[in-house]
Amino acid sequence: MAGTREQPTAGRGARAAALAGAGWRTPDAGSGALQRSVLAALDLKAAVASEADNRRLFLWLPVAIGIGIAFHFQADGTPTAWPPMALFCAAGLAAWRLRGNLWWFVGLIALAAVALGFAAAAWRVAGVAAPILDRPAFLRIAGFVETVDAGPAGGRMVLHLTLAESATPVTKPQRLRVTFRGPPPRAGDHVIGQARLMPPPQPAYPGGYDFARDAYFLGLGAVGRWTGPVSISAPTQVTPFCLRTRAAIDNARTDLTNRIAGLIGGQSGALSAALVTGKRGLLDDAANDAMRAAGIYHIVSISGLHMVLAAGVFFWLARASLALIPGVAETRPIKKWAALFAMAGATAYCIFSGSEVATERSLIMTLVMLGAILADRPALSMRNLAISAIVVLLREPETMLGPSFQMSFAAVAGMIAANDWWQARRGTRPEPAGWGGIALRKMWLAVAASLATTLIASFATAPFAAYHFQRLNPYGLIGNALAVPFVSLVVMPAAVAGTLLLPFGLDGPVWKLMGLGSTQVLEVARYVAGFQGSVRGLRAFGVEALVLLSLGFVVLVIPRAPIRVLGLALIGAGIAIAANPPRPGLLIDREGRHIAFRGTDGRFALLGKGGARFTTERWLQSDGDLRKAADPALRIGSRCDPLGCVARLPEGRAVAIVLEIDALEEDCRLAKLVVTPFAAPDFCRKTAQVIDRTTLAFSASLALTWDGNRYAITPARPADRWKPWFGRPAGSQIALQNEQPMPPGTDPPASAPQDDDGADILQP
Repeated sequence: MAGTREQPTAGRGARAAALAGAGWRTPDAGSGALQRSVLAALDLKAAVASEADNRRLFLWLPVAIGIGIAFHFQADGTPTAWPPMALFCAAGLAAWRLRGNLWWFVGLIALAAVALGFAAAAWRVAGVAAPILDRPAFLRIAGFVETVDAGPAGGRMVLHLTLAESATPVTKPQRLRVTFRGPPPRAGDHVIGQARLMPPPQPAYPGGYDFARDAYFLGLGAVGRWTGPVSISAPTQVTPFCLRTRAAIDNARTDLTNRIAGLIGGQSGALSAALVTGKRGLLDDAANDAMRAAGIYHIVSISGLHMVLAAGVFFWLARASLALIPGVAETRPIKKWAALFAMAGATAYCIFSGSEVATERSLIMTLVMLGAILADRPALSMRNLAISAIVVLLREPETMLGPSFQMSFAAVAGMIAANDWWQARRGTRPEPAGWGGIALRKMWLAVAASLATTLIASFATAPFAAYHFQRLNPYGLIGNALAVPFVSLVVMPAAVAGTLLLPFGLDGPVWKLMGLGSTQVLEVARYVAGFQGSVRGLRAFGVEALVLLSLGFVVLVIPRAPIRVLGLALIGAGIAIAANPPRPGLLIDREGRHIAFRGTDGRFALLGKGGARFTTERWLQSDGDLRKAADPALRIGSRCDPLGCVARLPEGRAVAIVLEIDALEEDCRLAKLVVTPFAAPDFCRKTAQVIDRTTLAFSASLALTWDGNRYAITPARPADRWKPWFGRPAGSQIALQNEQPMPPGTDPPASAPQDDDGADILQP
């Protein structure tokens, strides 16, 4: 990565002298070393002057835009874009007028960037608004199939609805995602049948993964399950052009997936197909779990690694081919031509692989890097990374909240910062004598660079992986060091070559070669996953710790001034908070039918009949518990009968789930906490703390903590912070008033799948 360090430009010395004369002071040279370091780190004016002198203040723009986006998503309701845009214009104009004063200029530009991020998020939220199903329902639906991700016994598909009929009035979505069994349809088909649908579920626990928010930005108004065979029907309207285009691309992806998987066979074929087309339905749970445990699951998601490798292969092929033409390399800018070819190839690869959010974000980053080559700038620099982040944040602000954006940009930023540090400190060493010595040194440098890159990326992404997944893979360095060379040197070059040879029918042997590389990747995954402690569970920590860790990281990697050492203090504070997060005593699902409570060993046990696997595993994951939902030990300490379930906590308090109205009177008299999916009568609230249908309708899942007298309740959906993906606004009683009361013994429709197969609906 030599040559990526930004060089000083003429005039900076004079500018620094002018700033010093204007009062931008540095610590006294006579001070002690420790005192000088502390004073230098705390001297904000000197830090700003130094960063301005090095032209690095631009790198803080995406950070300020991200802060504005975070403010929008934390704000109450749905703020509009016009007030922040007015602030953006005013701050920008004031900054231009006061550009001679560095301090005012920097502060006003930062304020303008924050306002721009806030406005971008507001525009995005309004721009993707679409109807959301307001309650669970069985519907007769028909629609065009947009995409299909098929597995061995079924799969899931996204539908653009043309018909939605229900026995009761419901809000009809425009797009939805459903799972199905049996032979898959083709994208572009018009299908009809019965489906059990539900609104996109809210988090399984407060602060957990918000599927409803992701579904909102994907335009999905419902999810569910097809209840019968998928029947093809004649469309009642002309297929839209955009849908036909997407369907053609998806069918090409499906055909290529089947061809690769069929030629290679087994899970090696499934992995190879997923790496090329992005369709992962053929990968089984064992392969997925092994790659996660080995810390290499990132290779399956078509994102940064794939885009860089694909663009690199296109770039290398084009440049090598042009270099073979006599006279061209000496007289023409073949490097720029190769960059253009790589840009076109990377764009085509993004479109073919499905153009998902992570892929598009990686494409933008790659195009900016290749565009730097056209402008005769270093391809891999912190400035180019900042430009990529600005484009992504303004285009899709919601991506900042997800692990893909956070981990990708953190990994690249960490590697660029480490390379800049290394380039500034390494000395010049004479080349070893002889071709053997030169070859050995180059091999050693390649191995050391690969290990260092993996180590830096692992440390940079660890806080975000811990926050989103509550997992650490301590042997991920080993897994990546062993697997990534196969991906880089065999799998991805074969993928590009196979795709190029596909129209000529000469791709078969190339896919076989790719299968050999994929086999080795899976072998590495299984080997590393077999290590003792290859997966470590972590307790979920709050967003406060993540904010400190994130700020500490950017302060550490962006500045060159001594203030960067404050990043270590922020990271230390974030780790201290994350290491001891608050632990709720109980978790209640969004239906009031299942509870996680702490048993005598301090771990979660389950109360309720059945239970959705997805929700249960999210509960366990949030507590750093590696057990599976099917573990029988989870049911110890609870009792159930046809009327409901009851458990006595280690402190002696009784908790009851009432599934029949007839049992309410007795359980309200005996239990300290009563949870029911029905509307509880007033007499029950006089003797017990009650969480019923009304509470759950507006709060979704709940976390409870005993405060000495009652349970303090933390909802997943705060009543004072309504967002469009919540479904119906908090405080609105209209929907509940229109719902007919459930007769005794009737099971209200669940808003989440209640069996193992349905967990696929809620996967991102």
